[in-house]
Amino acid sequence: MADEQNDDRVYRVVRNDEEQYSIWPADRDLPAGWHAEGTEGPRADCLARIGEVWTDMRPLSLRQRMAAAQS
Repeated sequence: MADEQNDDRVYRVVRNDEEQYSIWPADRDLPAGWHAEGTEGPRADCLARIGEVWTDMRPLSLRQRMAAAQS
């Protein structure tokens, strides 16, 4: 991994079907199962965006099962 302070690459925020987030270099094809969330920029900006939107680390399927169990 590149030194974070000298990393001038552009990243994108990506999300999978379980609503889990990550960052991926913008110049590379996304791996299967991942979709661009819409945010691109420096690594720190992308990580900050993930910090804003990914407030529940549980996978979507687990959250759904837990909600169904409470009903």
